[in-house]
Amino acid sequence: MAQKTESQPYELIEKYENIEIRYYPPAIKVMSKGKIGGNKNFRNLFNYISGSNSKNEKISMTTPVYMKSDNENQIMEFVLPKKFNDKEIPKPVNDNLKVYKSAEGKYASIRYSGYNNNEKQIFFTKKLIDKIKKLKKVILGDPVFLSYDAPYKFYNRRNEIIVEIE
Repeated sequence: MAQKTESQPYELIEKYENIEIRYYPPAIKVMSKGKIGGNKNFRNLFNYISGSNSKNEKISMTTPVYMKSDNENQIMEFVLPKKFNDKEIPKPVNDNLKVYKSAEGKYASIRYSGYNNNEKQIFFTKKLIDKIKKLKKVILGDPVFLSYDAPYKFYNRRNEIIVEIE
């Protein structure tokens, strides 16, 4: 029997063809930031949820995994299970990790399937941005890639690009 993975909740506000406008309430996240081209972010986050934290507590994996880049760094974030919204959160023992509560926000999103790659991200980000502009909505942040599936899942993969809007 397959185990169900907890997903970060959101409220669907509007839908325009393949674009959704969503409200995301605050969530507790753990973030790893590393130089572009490095591969330590996932390992740092996985070790944290595997018990390498102040309470030696194993934490369930959730979806989505957030990924973005700035000029120098790749950033990856895991959303902690909602049970941590009301209790003390295990502190990271790795200095490269940061636990924080995200702000609530309104986001436009576009979904696509298959394995992700740079070309797909560019293509779907452009489609999302173009549609937001046609809807005359104001963009507040940079696009973020969301992954919902384990690397070994071959079919019906779920990928999204989201961007905060006014």
